[in-house]
Amino acid sequence: MLRRNIEIIGSSLKMALQELRKNKLRTFLSLFGITIGIFCIISVLAVVNSLEQNIQNEVKALGTNTIYLDKWNYADGGGPSAPWWKYVNRPSPRYDEMKQIMERAPGAQYAAFKINVTDAVEYGGNSLNGVKLYGISEQFNDIQPIEMGSGRFISGAEFNRGGNVLVIGDNVATQLFGSAEIALGKQVSARGSNFQIIGVIKKQGKQLIGGWNFDDNVVLPYKFARTIMDERKADPLIMIKGKENLSSVALKDELTGAVRAVHKLTPVKEDDFTLNDINDLSAAISSAFVSLNIGGWVIAALSLIVGMFGVANIMFVSVRERTSQIGLKKAIGAKRSVIQSEFLLESAFLCIVGGIIGLILVFLLTKILSGVLDFPVFISTTNMALAILICIITGIGAGFIPARQAARMDPVVAIRS
Repeated sequence: MLRRNIEIIGSSLKMALQELRKNKLRTFLSLFGITIGIFCIISVLAVVNSLEQNIQNEVKALGTNTIYLDKWNYADGGGPSAPWWKYVNRPSPRYDEMKQIMERAPGAQYAAFKINVTDAVEYGGNSLNGVKLYGISEQFNDIQPIEMGSGRFISGAEFNRGGNVLVIGDNVATQLFGSAEIALGKQVSARGSNFQIIGVIKKQGKQLIGGWNFDDNVVLPYKFARTIMDERKADPLIMIKGKENLSSVALKDELTGAVRAVHKLTPVKEDDFTLNDINDLSAAISSAFVSLNIGGWVIAALSLIVGMFGVANIMFVSVRERTSQIGLKKAIGAKRSVIQSEFLLESAFLCIVGGIIGLILVFLLTKILSGVLDFPVFISTTNMALAILICIITGIGAGFIPARQAARMDPVVAIRS
């Protein structure tokens, strides 16, 4: 009996395929609605997921398990609701505080101090404006590794004596010298001082959230940088990285007590600093993208519903055209479940084909967007599996009522019609 039902389903599916080939316009209209629906859903998910992944990678590049000690709170984002007056009056982090904090926080593994200004860098008759000069202490590279494209990074001896050397971003080197390869060993000047280029930072590419943006900036030892910058006005901050077995939450708790002790704050006084956790920033970004995904789903679902109604309408027409065939099948013993499965299979098959076409279109779109945008756009395996699942559910939903109608037909009345 089971074998007989399988044969009936197989022959029914074959007949359904013949009907789809025979009624090309009807098939096209059915596929078009589902194709547009899947294209809308998966393209929105692909772009949003790719954007989120790229931003999260940039955030992680700021340092894993790392706390940024600053007077500013990064979570406020500098918006109109941010208490700017509160932060601006706080004391800026100082270089001599770094050692004291490390002594009071046993969970801290590395600490680095950073200052920066934006100014022009000159070589010969060429002047490049808007270059950020980072003055960093020695352990910066342990917290935020800088990969060199050519040459070398600043040595420990150069950090200690404050040598007038620097490493330069790929874009800066290209704009000043025409090629990054010939920048090594050249002398450049900035803020009235001369520097020797000892290395060119490996090209990173465009960053969406800014980050360190080493391509367009230069890095020099802190002890020399403080001689050409006003440290109090040079956006100083202290970066602290915790030990491998210590969570950022535990590290933040340790540092809170350590910094309060260094600042000599009494228990009744509130913090005059902010410990910015990179993991908190990552969580905030994930939360923001939840709303984007929901909005994308709402917009795309409308297109899919339109396609679903189109498939349902086509299935009703198909049932009406094949009424006599349904009557014959029931007359030779086909059960209701077999008839119903036949039309559900046809409906699901239609939606799956439409979904595959939609995925192909999304794939082409990702290739176009990856060339236009500054980050790679991709379709994840999860999104592809989701597309097929949506097609199957949509097909079953669209074909359920027509299939149920066909399964309940009286064989005598169906044959006569």
